[in-house]
This record gives sequence, C-alpha cells and structure tokens, in this order.
Amino acid sequence: MSKHQDTETSTQILRLCAVDGQDRVGCTALLQRPEDDGTRSARDALEARWGTFPAEGATRPEGVATEAWQQALLRFAPVAAGRMELNGIAPRVIGATLADIGRQFQLHRRTHGGFGMATDWWSTLHLSGSLYRLGRLQFHLHRESARGAWVVGVHIPEDGPLDAAAVDSSFALASTFFARHFPAQPIEHAYCDSWLLDPCLAQGLPESNMARFAARFSDVVLHEAPGDALYFTFRAPADVDVSTLPRKSSLQRLVLERIEAGGHWQAGRGRAAWPLPAGH
Repeated sequence: MSKHQDTETSTQILRLCAVDGQDRVGCTALLQRPEDDGTRSARDALEARWGTFPAEGATRPEGVATEAWQQALLRFAPVAAGRMELNGIAPRVIGATLADIGRQFQLHRRTHGGFGMATDWWSTLHLSGSLYRLGRLQFHLHRESARGAWVVGVHIPEDGPLDAAAVDSSFALASTFFARHFPAQPIEHAYCDSWLLDPCLAQGLPESNMARFAARFSDVVLHEAPGDALYFTFRAPADVDVSTLPRKSSLQRLVLERIEAGGHWQAGRGRAAWPLPAGH
C-alpha cells in the first residue's frame, strides 16, 4: 500500500469511528505504526468474535501491547462496517454504532486528561456485530447464559436528553431492527444494568427523565458499583475529592450530597418485556 493510500485509509477510519479533535493525532499515529505480531494477534481475536454475540467485552489479549490492541480496534472497524452492510444494515445505523469508538477516546481524555481508551473492552462489542445504536439508545444482543434465553441489554450514550419520546422511538426502532436482522435469535426480554436504577435517584429526582427511564424496568436487583455515579455524572474516578466537583445541576448535587452524608450509590439490573413497551 502506498503512503497516499495508507493516509486515505486512515482518514476513512477516523471518519467512520467519528474520531475528532486532539484524538485524531493519537489515532493517526496508531494507524501509521507498522502492524506487528501483536496487531495481527489482536485482529485475529476480533475476527474470532465476529458474529458470536458475546455477553461481555473482550480484554486485551495477553502479550499484546496497548498500542497494538487499539490499532487493531481501529483497523477492524471498516471490516465490521462492511459486514454489517452485507447483512442489510442501514448506513446510518452503522455510522451511529461505530461513532461510539471515537466517543470512547473523547471520554478517556475527559476522565484522564490525555489520549487513550480505558474502555477498549466496551468497543469490542461494537466490532462483534452484536451491539447497535438505534436512535437515542444502544442495544446489545446476547444469550443470558451459555444455553440461556436471548436478551438485549439497553445502554445509554452520553450525548443528549433522555426524554420519553426519544426513548420510545429508540425502543420501537430496536424491536423492528432485531426482528428483521436477527430472526434466528428470539428475544425473551430486555434489561438495563445501570446506576440510574438505584431507587435513590428516582426518590431524589422523581420528575426527571432519568427516573422515568428507570421506571420502565422492573424486578430490579441492586449490586455494588460505588464509582459509577461519579464516573457517569462527572467522568471522575471513584477516589476523586468530591469537594472539587461542580454542583451546577440537580443531579450533581444529589449525587454529591448522598456521598457526603455517608451513603453510597449502587447499580441496579432490571428487566422489561420484549418488544419494549412505550414509556411512562
């Protein structure tokens, strides 16, 4: 491949993954580094996961350097996009889905102050053909256990309001999408595993979009996730000095006041019928 062709390919990958701002420099450097055994091993690992509907994201293979792993993620994106297109998935869905890769670089910079992707395991789901952005939300198709029922995990990108109309539209898109593109995977139910399902949030902000979203899910089981509220509200690590964090919104104040009062936030996993019903 000529230098011009390689530059053109890199530009296409950056556009496909919606890499922007300062992160374009770091990602361009990754794409320009020669592919080594680590990169090829990482791409083989991504290839092996395609179409397998993994329940969890993949961690970096042993012996593969961080740079090689992230280079492989970027280089596999057009491969995944091409396969989605062959499966009849609309370009707008492909673009919206893979744009989250660039968003993960942005979130890393906001959280840690420099280039990287601490959530690279999450991006492997986008590259497996099992997770799609459909309107406001992301939907992850997988089995509940090795031989269990097919389920869909619902995830909330941080890029807009969570109003009921947008969520209803997203759920309707998802119901149609999976029935059309994955008829061999009969979905039993949807679920959401998030700190937004901690009942203290709905109690503190009962009229909020977040509380209305949480109310869509029932049979909620709580589990410890003490850092999630800080990470998703402030993009701050769990050990941050909370006195340094802003209190501009009612959500920010609620999160910090509970922590300062000696409480802690949990995450909850709740389920909803499929097809997903209209909201509350």
